[in-house]
Amino acid sequence: MENDETVNVVEQLELVAKAFVDHYYHLFDNNRTSLSSLYGTTSMLTFEGQKIHGAEEIARKLIELPFDHCKHFVSTVDSQPSSVPGGILVFVSGCLQLPGEEHFLKFSQMFQLVPTSQGSFYVQNDIFRLNYG
Repeated sequence: MENDETVNVVEQLELVAKAFVDHYYHLFDNNRTSLSSLYGTTSMLTFEGQKIHGAEEIARKLIELPFDHCKHFVSTVDSQPSSVPGGILVFVSGCLQLPGEEHFLKFSQMFQLVPTSQGSFYVQNDIFRLNYG
């Protein structure tokens, strides 16, 4: 049986994860260039199997995607404490719509959020996949 402290920690993780997801996709959909501030020098993105290292390279990859805008619709956000003290694993599923397209693309994305000394978080690991079929 979980005690009240464990429940409170899980609730806090879920609140942080949800707030992060809302912030991340708002930036992605409206101001992709500002996403670099969410990553660090040791961050890694795996985007459809391609591995990219560091905030600058990750930002370049995201900015150079072949569309100007898109709209994310998040279906689920699951979170767990990660093995990094204070870290959070976040798994997102949903769909996105590209400009001029009537069909939605399903996606899954996983983030490992790591706390900073300033009391915020940065994305250490990010894995993105479109879900076909």
